[in-house]
Amino acid sequence: MKLNYYSETDSLYINLSEQPSVETREISEGILLDYDANGGLVSIDIDNASHKVEMEKLILSKLPGRVEMART
Repeated sequence: MKLNYYSETDSLYINLSEQPSVETREISEGILLDYDANGGLVSIDIDNASHKVEMEKLILSKLPGRVEMART
């Protein structure tokens, strides 16, 4: 899973899978869900994220995998 914030567009992109997206559904204004060929959720794209998501703090709890910080 990867979280990417793009300040120039105020978009938060949450990539949940490496599978390619074949369908996108807008479930609410500016919130898009991408699905793979089997109907699995691939990613979440949130436009105007700073108005919809509290991004001041990210808490990760009991994740079974490794946590990495990307260098920008």
